[in-house]
Parts: sequence; structure tokens; C-alpha cells
Amino acid sequence: MKIMLTGINGQVGGELTRSLAGLGEVVAFDRQTLDLGDAARLRSVIRQLRPQLIVNPAAYTAVDRAQSEPDLARAINADAPAIMAEEAQKLGAALIHYSTDYVFDGSKEGAYSETDVTNPQSVYGQTKLAGEQAVAALCDAHWIWRTSWVYGVHGGNFLKTMLRLAAERPSLRVVADQFGAPTFARAIADATRDALRARGADNLADAVRGSAGIYHFSAGGRTSWHGYAQHVIMRAEQAGQVLQVKAADIEAIPASAYPVPAPRPANSSLSVDKFVRTFGLPVAQWQDDVDRCLVELLGQHDPA
Repeated sequence: MKIMLTGINGQVGGELTRSLAGLGEVVAFDRQTLDLGDAARLRSVIRQLRPQLIVNPAAYTAVDRAQSEPDLARAINADAPAIMAEEAQKLGAALIHYSTDYVFDGSKEGAYSETDVTNPQSVYGQTKLAGEQAVAALCDAHWIWRTSWVYGVHGGNFLKTMLRLAAERPSLRVVADQFGAPTFARAIADATRDALRARGADNLADAVRGSAGIYHFSAGGRTSWHGYAQHVIMRAEQAGQVLQVKAADIEAIPASAYPVPAPRPANSSLSVDKFVRTFGLPVAQWQDDVDRCLVELLGQHDPA
């Protein structure tokens, strides 16, 4: 079974390299070996490789920069997934594509389900939605996994930024009126593997085809960026890190006090009920997965 994997230098892609290894021959690409903005090259690689499964965590994720680079964002987030979907359909292969909470406007009170109306407010969200729509329309055997607030041991993310800033600065101000669930890249990758196994990984394309559709996957629970930062710094304190800022001293601010080019959803909460029901797999609480990541990052025993 041959699996084509993109974006292996990213947080989720790096973890998928490990988690998918037991399911088949993983042929992995980073940005240097496969530029998703090069449509002809992308088609050529898929046709030569002839994979049974394409897994695409790669994306243009510079949310603010996308506002001024819409063509590049669309090429990577929308056009490339469309090509993957077309080529997968011709091969009888399956496509697993990862998307984002930014396809919603964040105005809903509770957690978003897969059937809720999309209304992206940024170029990033608009191009990711266009990619979703192309995948669903062009490839019968597809999974589209929306996730939120991704962090991991590798790469840049909010968790690592908070650790760095708390060590460097005497004060921290963090947005407290945007809500979601921090989601561990490793949990996303492991859930992908486990879902394939749950649906019958003897034939990966059939495993996806038999349960095709959109799924929300995030950690359980809900917090604000401020609550997330407080938890990270509290755990770092307990692990003996030398910090200038204590968790209790992090200042809560409204999003309006931290203006950015691209609007963020006020509510990024995703309901995982469909995922749990379809695959029979548990979802960890966000605090537990954050603690797992911090144990590895800080080289300490579990502070809990």
C-alpha cells in the first residue's frame, strides 16, 4: 500500500510521517521536494507515484500574510487539493485533507458541527473552504478533517511562543474573548492512523470511501487564548522553568486591543460527536494533551 504524504515539515505532517509508517510505504514530501504551487509538477508526481492514499496536511497557514498574498494562498489551499482530488479519483485512490475552524465566522454560541453553515472571514479561511469544496466535489473517497488551534513539539506555535515570551518579558497580555480547543498535532496524526485502522486498513482507499465526508477533530473542552496561556505557564512553573511572568499575572485583553490584518473567529469550538460516533475513538481533553507536549518540550516528569 503506497501512501503519498505532503507537508512533512509542518506540525501535523511531521507527526503523520511517524503515525502512518505502519500502514504502508509512505512517500513523503516537504516544500522543497514538492511545491504545491506548481500544478504541473504536482500532477506529474501523483501520476508517477500512483498512490492508493494521498494525505494532505500541507497548507498556506500564514493567516495574516494571506490577506496580501491571496493568489498564493489559493494556489496552495484550494488549487492543489483540487488537483490531488482529480488525480486520486482517476487512480481509484483516496484523499485525506485537513482543514480549519476558520471556515466559520465564529458567531455561533455552541460548538460547530459539520453541517453548520460556513462563512469564512479571511482569505485563509476562504481558500481553505474552497479546497474543501473541491475535494468533496472531485474525489468520491475523501476525508476532510477540520481542526483548530494546532500546536506540537516541532515548529512554531502559540504554546512555544508563550513559553519564550514568559521567559523574556516582565509581562504578558493575551486575548481572552476568543474561544476554542488547543489541539495536539500528534493527536491529529494518531487519530488519522487509528481511524484508518478502525474502518479497515487492509485497503486504505476503501476505508476512506466507506466513510467519506467532513469530520471535526479537536481536543475536548474549551478555553480562551488567555486560559490556554495560563495553563501552559502554570505547568512550566511546576516543571521548574525560570520565568519572568507567573500564570496569575498574565493580563486578559479583548481581541480589539490586539488588531491583526485577518479577523479570527470568536468561537472556534468544534463538535467531535460525528468523529467519535463514526470511528469509536476517544478524544483527549485539551489540558491533558498540552501537558503531554510540555513534558516532552521541557524534558521534565509529568507535572500533574
